[in-house]
Amino acid sequence: MANETLRPTLDPIPGAAPGAAGDPAPFPSRPHPIEKEWIDYNGHLNMAYYAVLFDRSVDDFFEALGMGKQYAATRRLTTYSAELHICYVRELHLGHTVVCNARLLDYDGKCIRVFQEMRHEDGWLAATAETLTLHVDMNGPKVVPFPPDVLARIEAMHARHAHLPVPERAGRAIGIRRKTPA
Repeated sequence: MANETLRPTLDPIPGAAPGAAGDPAPFPSRPHPIEKEWIDYNGHLNMAYYAVLFDRSVDDFFEALGMGKQYAATRRLTTYSAELHICYVRELHLGHTVVCNARLLDYDGKCIRVFQEMRHEDGWLAATAETLTLHVDMNGPKVVPFPPDVLARIEAMHARHAHLPVPERAGRAIGIRRKTPA
């Protein structure tokens, strides 16, 4: 089955806590099939559902960092997206399955910057997303520092991803490219 090849075998770092740095770089999500309801009148995936797929996929990444559903439920801490930039590269259609590979580009004590590539099951690039995510105390809500255990996992993941080249689309700004008259 083609989906089996989408998520590589995990290659743990000796001594790393599970989910901290023992995951592939970049971190792959579970495979996600394109749903029928997401197809627009142009016959392809509606732009809003690229964001849905990136969001569903980053849940796997946050879980590896120790900030999944259980974290929110038991510690009343969670993440909020502050900014999202999507680049649409190639159309997706009904019947396609994608994986979003995530990598941690940067972090500080209260936020992380994540870059994701959405790849079709055949390997071609469909879209990219760059997100700035805040760590939030749900009792406020207010932005707060990561607890030490989570920060340690973030540091380990960042170290695991630090050797990767900076993605071409990371840090892009929206603008119209003007040709200078000859």
